[in-house]
Amino acid sequence: MCHLRPFHLGRGFLPSLSALALSGCLYGFAGGGLPSDIKTVAVLPFDNLTPEPTLTQEISDKVREAVQGRLGLRQAGEASADAIVRGSITRYEPDLPVAYTGTTVAQGQPDSIDVTKRLVQITVSVEILDQHRGKTLWQASGLTLEGDYAPGSETEKDGREKALDKLVTNIVDGAQSQW
Repeated sequence: MCHLRPFHLGRGFLPSLSALALSGCLYGFAGGGLPSDIKTVAVLPFDNLTPEPTLTQEISDKVREAVQGRLGLRQAGEASADAIVRGSITRYEPDLPVAYTGTTVAQGQPDSIDVTKRLVQITVSVEILDQHRGKTLWQASGLTLEGDYAPGSETEKDGREKALDKLVTNIVDGAQSQW
């Protein structure tokens, strides 16, 4: 049996911590996270309502990596998985100008304008479904993710990568905090 007593960060801190670890007492946080019976997941290809065909595969790959690596779930086929991740890509804007510089001439008219920062925006809806209970565990609709890039030095693909990383973070954080 493990008994925890309050202690302060003084002379006895390291010995107390060592004794706690050696005694086999495990300390952890309760609440949140996945239901204990969710061990496997199937990541279905996202429906793609945009003209960019490669997004479906890129999003599926990123989400699959995240649920395995960051949530600790094993991949399974749709029929046998404990949970399913599915969604749709509803909007893709690869080249939104967001920062400008320019010079003006007489009467306030611009002489030249240069775009100094561009943005990729991807809007998705995502759902994680518990197949055993037929219950939605987490969902987000109209989730808009952004990634910026500088014209000339980085490509639109760098901005897209940033946006996809934000998508994965949203899914993992949502999965860990909502259940």
